[in-house]
This record gives sequence, C-alpha cells and structure tokens, in this order.
Amino acid sequence: MSKVAVIGGGFAGLSAASFLAKQQRGITLFEKNSSAGGRARAFSEHGFTFDMGPSWYWMPDIFERFFAEFKMHTTDYYKLVRLDPGFQMIFGKNDVMRVPAELDDIYELFEQTEKGGADKLKKFLAEGKFKYDIGMKRLVYKPAFSWLEFATPEVLSGALKLQLFKSVSAHVRSYFKDPRLIALMEFPVLFLGATAKQMPALYSLMNYAALSLGTWYPMGGMVQITKAMETLAESLGVEMVKDCPVTGIRVQEDKSLKISTGKGEFSFDGLIATGDYHHIEQDLLEKPYRNYSPAYWSKKTMAPSCLIFYVGVNKRIGKLIHHNLFFDASLDNHSLEIYTTPKWPSDPLFYACCPSKTDKTVAPAGMENLFLLIPIAPGLEDTEEIREHYFKMIVARMEQFSGEDILPHIVYKKSYCINDFVSDYHAYRGNAYGLANTLRQTAVLKPSMKNKKAANIFYAGQLTVPGPGMPPAIISGQIAAEQLLNHLKKHHETVI
Repeated sequence: MSKVAVIGGGFAGLSAASFLAKQQRGITLFEKNSSAGGRARAFSEHGFTFDMGPSWYWMPDIFERFFAEFKMHTTDYYKLVRLDPGFQMIFGKNDVMRVPAELDDIYELFEQTEKGGADKLKKFLAEGKFKYDIGMKRLVYKPAFSWLEFATPEVLSGALKLQLFKSVSAHVRSYFKDPRLIALMEFPVLFLGATAKQMPALYSLMNYAALSLGTWYPMGGMVQITKAMETLAESLGVEMVKDCPVTGIRVQEDKSLKISTGKGEFSFDGLIATGDYHHIEQDLLEKPYRNYSPAYWSKKTMAPSCLIFYVGVNKRIGKLIHHNLFFDASLDNHSLEIYTTPKWPSDPLFYACCPSKTDKTVAPAGMENLFLLIPIAPGLEDTEEIREHYFKMIVARMEQFSGEDILPHIVYKKSYCINDFVSDYHAYRGNAYGLANTLRQTAVLKPSMKNKKAANIFYAGQLTVPGPGMPPAIISGQIAAEQLLNHLKKHHETVI
C-alpha cells in the first residue's frame, strides 16, 4: 500500500486528502497552523467569532458536488441560508443599490436603473450560464497538461461564445451604460488579479454565479465549510497532523520521498503539495527537483493582497447589511493602484461584511461583528502605522454612510495584512488570492500541477490549476488527487 502526504489543510488540501482516502489508506495531512482551513480559519475573542478569510458563498453547486462524491450533502454538515438582499453597493450616502435574491426582482432593479436593462441582463446572464456550464462544470476539471485536453467538440463549437479574447470591461459596456450597473457587473472580477479591461470576458460567468445562483451563508460562519471538509477527511481515515510545519522535501534514489517536519521525518510514496507553491518549490524542494526558477516566479502576475480588520462593535449599525461594497470612490483609480502602478491606494474602495446581521452566534447580543477588507497590491510595505491610517479612513466613511458613530463603540480590533499572509501561509509576496487569472496565466500557462522531475509529486491550490477562490481550490485538490492516484496505480502495475 502506498503512503501519501498532503501538505496544507486549506480547501485544496482537505479536498485532495479526501479524494485520496476514498481510494486508499495511508493518507497523512500536514498543517502548519493549529487548525485546518487555511485562509478560511476562524478565531474567537471577547464573544465574537471572526472568519479570517473568505466570506462570499457563491457557486453552491460546486460545494454540493464535492460532498456528493462521498455520498454526502452540505446539509449533513451545515445549514445554508440565502441572503436577501444578497449584497448592497454603496456609491454615496444616499446612493445605494441593494441587489435582491430573486431574479425577477433583479431584472426590475436593472430596468429601473437603465431603460431596457431587464432584457439586456437576461441576455447577459444567458451568455454567462453558457460560460458557467462549460467553464465550471468541464474546463476547470482538466489538469491542463496540454491544450489538447480542451479540444472537445463542445468547447470548440462554443469557443467564440466563451469570449476568451474580449475583455470583461468591453463585454459589460456593450450591454450597460449606467456607471452603477457597470460597477456591479465588474466587481466580481476585482479579486481575480487584473482590471476588468485585462480580464477575459469568460469570467462574466461570475455574474451568473452571483445573480442567478445567489449569495449564501453557512450558519456559524464560513469556517463551517472547512470544518465539514475536515470531518469528512477524518471519517475517511486521513491522519491530520497540525502545528507541524514542513521544513524539507527530499527525493530518494528509489524516488520515495522524505518529508522533514517540526515533528520528525517521514517517508512517503507520493505527495500533493497544496501550500504556497512558490514556498514549497523554492524553499523545501532540492534544486534539481524544482519546476521553475526564481526569475520565473518574479515575472508572475499575482492577484491582490488585502488589508483586513476584524472588529467588534458594542451596538447595532442600522444601514449595514450582511455584505456591503463601498464604491464611493473611483474603481478605475483603485484598480490602477493595485495592478498597474502598485502602491497603497490613495482613496480605496472597501468591503464590509457584517455576518451578525444574519447569524446571532458570531457576536454578543446587541453587538456587531465586522470584517473590513481593502484590496491592495501584493508585496507592499506593511506597517502598523499604515494599517491604522487606513482603518481610520474607512471607519470614517462607514460613519458618514450610516449617520452614526462607530469608532467610540469599538470593543475589539485586530488587523491582518501582507506580513501576516507571509507568516501564516508563506504566501508569495504576501498575496491573498493567489495567481492572477489573466489570459497569459490561464490553464496550461499556469504553474504546472505536476512536478516535471519527480513523477510522484503534484501541486494543488491557488497558484496552479484552475485558480483562486474556494470552488476552484476544492476542484484543484480533486484533480491533483486523481492524477497522483493514476501515477501510483501505473507505478504499482509496472513493479508487479
């Protein structure tokens, strides 16, 4: 029986471990931190429970499909509620666009905002559904070792409709003229690693996911998803070793692997590395077994990092809902300061999540739990002074919008930024969202999922196929597990 290691207990690692354990025993997952979940961990302080990372539950079908692979359902682990409104976009104190849950109501919102908007949105979402059905149900499940994997009749016949060579910006503007509708349709790609002018229009599938499939929330917080995945993995026999950073990976003469950790050295026949790809390759693997050089990595375009604040407020804040997008500044300017001329933003857009509006368990009675996020360029200087400057800036804008004091009512605050992403996850350049999903970093053009010099090592997660985000990370773990299992099976048959 082959023994297999998984490095990293985030979405990709938990997914990979479960798919491996579905087929065989001897699966060990090493997690650097004291709890699994990766960026989707949580912590509790002063009666508040804060999700540390992901906060948007989109593409519910992907999560359901994952658990269905093990004859389970999301409802076996957590309760989902559909948010209504799904989110609101704040363009000014008295200029707020709330996006309802029901599609008919969304059509009405678009029609009220721009004449003919309803019919335009119907056509736009029909195109988005086609892209979603091809992209998220077929293309993302390819290991992307060769372009030939994508040369299926369905993909080839619909290639033009996938719009790989038209930008999201051009696509959106061909339908809508109102700047608020344009912002609404462009914001989902903000975290994918490029401006809407540089992002392939294929990613308008995100609009279909957001508007047609809805915005959801697992009661108890987003951490319930990774808790569910960890419970599943352990039920399948995965050994979870936490508080155990991996410090080295050596390929033996017989091609077996020696993995050095904070708790000793272990031998394995295969490995799926789901931690930061750059760190694992450049810091843990011996040079002869690396796929890429430092120069290769330095040329990669990263998705944004972010400055996050976890805040407890000892009162309710009336005008906030669960998801609040503050677009009361220039999206174009902020995008340029992330992607084109990287620097701390002069007047940033930001996001305020207030899960206590939906979930009474995440804050003491009568109080609010706030998760505040500013997307920023990766690799910036990160100091407490800079963090505090931006905290005061965005709280002042929240106070202006809400018409009430917030700062004097803060009873808990913690910040999290570039230095923390490096410390907790070895994140390359302190990135938060992985590799940018630009056309030049799509599919085969991403860092390869397989180690080209050691056939029993594969990679998964946000720096490889299919890309950043919770659903893609889950899928990445599945693909890597399938590829390693195929290799181990062929190797076993050869030995016999």
